[in-house]
Amino acid sequence: MNRWLGRGINFGNALDALGDGPELPLDGRYFDEVAEAGFATVRLPVRWSAHAEAGPPYAIDPAFARRVDAGVAAALDRGLQVVVNVHHYHELCAAPDEQRPRFLALWRQIAARYAGHPGQLCFELLNEPRGQLTAARWNAVLAEALAVVRAADPGRTVIIGPAGMNSLDALPALAVPADGNLIATIHYYAPFEFTHQGAGWVPGAGRWLGRTWGGAADEDAVRGDLAKVASWGREHRLPVFIGEFGAFDLERAGWREPLRRALLGDQEAAVARRPDGC
Repeated sequence: MNRWLGRGINFGNALDALGDGPELPLDGRYFDEVAEAGFATVRLPVRWSAHAEAGPPYAIDPAFARRVDAGVAAALDRGLQVVVNVHHYHELCAAPDEQRPRFLALWRQIAARYAGHPGQLCFELLNEPRGQLTAARWNAVLAEALAVVRAADPGRTVIIGPAGMNSLDALPALAVPADGNLIATIHYYAPFEFTHQGAGWVPGAGRWLGRTWGGAADEDAVRGDLAKVASWGREHRLPVFIGEFGAFDLERAGWREPLRRALLGDQEAAVARRPDGC
């Protein structure tokens, strides 16, 4: 198992598109460019729930599964680590009791499919649990899903995150199972009014246009947030992986550099080593 995921990048809208347009192709050149740029990890968000039967046995469409296989192989063939998750399972967040058997069946299939793959492949159980999937419900479902994975793949690194959309503020409510091969994850988009100003999918984001960010106080706020994450990680003896961060508008991409400085300035942090992009 490799616990250190390093610097990474998300390949969103390739295997997780919501139907608003065609999915992006996972061309081999993208993986080449990522490897050549010095990244260590590719995170593959996968919307398995859109490609599986609605009723038992909840079989995953073989053609779609082969597309995921190809993405995994492309990353591993280039010496990259790869994170495969369950992404955009909105039905589970809206009706967890009803969807729980299907969620577990998906992981039963995924874990069995990749059980023979090298340790550079990691599983992430669910992207941004939220809504009716409260902390208490998610902690219970998480433990069940982890047991399903372990039945097929005892040594695989599994990434778990808290309810509340993987917010760092939700970390204290995450019940960490007794398991030696876990990494915790958070998503970091603070300050949200800056990173998501003008984002069409966020109600009211237009009124934040013009919000600025930068300076010592803003950087200190990042360091303060990450210090809380590092403290939680040390307490639970877990590395923490920042699975997502960034700004909606590329003109605000300079926001990343202060975050990088804040991350690399704390050599004792429990954050997974240099996770400044995945």
